[in-house]
Amino acid sequence: MAESNPQPEQSSDSVISADGTRIAYLTIGHGPAVIIVPGALSLASGFTRFAHALGTAFTVHTMERRGRGDSGPQGADYTIADDIADVKALQDKTGAAFLVGHSYGGLVALEFARANPSCRKLALYEPGVSVAGSMPTGWMDPYEKHLNQNKPFDAFVEFVRDMGPEGMRKIPRWMFRRALPLFMKAPEKEMVIAQLGANLREHREIARLNDTYPHYQEITAEVLLMDGDKDRRPETDADHTALAAVIPHCERITVPGLDHFGIDKNAPERVAGLIGEFFSRS
Repeated sequence: MAESNPQPEQSSDSVISADGTRIAYLTIGHGPAVIIVPGALSLASGFTRFAHALGTAFTVHTMERRGRGDSGPQGADYTIADDIADVKALQDKTGAAFLVGHSYGGLVALEFARANPSCRKLALYEPGVSVAGSMPTGWMDPYEKHLNQNKPFDAFVEFVRDMGPEGMRKIPRWMFRRALPLFMKAPEKEMVIAQLGANLREHREIARLNDTYPHYQEITAEVLLMDGDKDRRPETDADHTALAAVIPHCERITVPGLDHFGIDKNAPERVAGLIGEFFSRS
């Protein structure tokens, strides 16, 4: 009986961004180069299954965005322009013309593609775009207050209640606070706590860019705009409709049964198949 081919191994490397910050990344696969831009509260390692699946036909480079893992610090004066410069540094090194962005990483990818026609194809899974104030901001001040008081779980409760499905806002804070340690085990708990400051800075960038989506009409890349139909916010469809209307070459797909984490946690192989097919078209 013939032995099956072993799974290819991921390798790690880094690139220096324009401001001197070290940006780490993971690489796997063979074929045309793709850059993955993870979202808030995410690590490059969280996209391992997705990268393995997409890596059967592409060379996949998953960024460790600044402020996490082996990459350099984000800094208190962070703006999304820093992430855009980081993507550019990685593109210059790898020659990638294809991008994948998830959540806040989708917003980074959109901003990058707008300014860089060298991006030929862009796949977005539930990008963090705010249209007509659709991104809640009421959680930010109490969240920051809890962080300053060294109460990370209380801060995270504020974030999850406002940003999650509508039903979450009906759950009392004390109940959330008691349940979170039961559901979040190490190392996920440690990973989330370490990124809470970055999470606030990134979501403030989403709020700052509210209603700037019309400038995505400048994107020359072909765009695949994806979402799941499970547990999504009511505003998602309206946001994506507005976004798709301004991007010149945009295809929309709603994947049944998936939620916001379909690309990295729920069904990464399924999402990778759809994105791989999109990237493979001539």
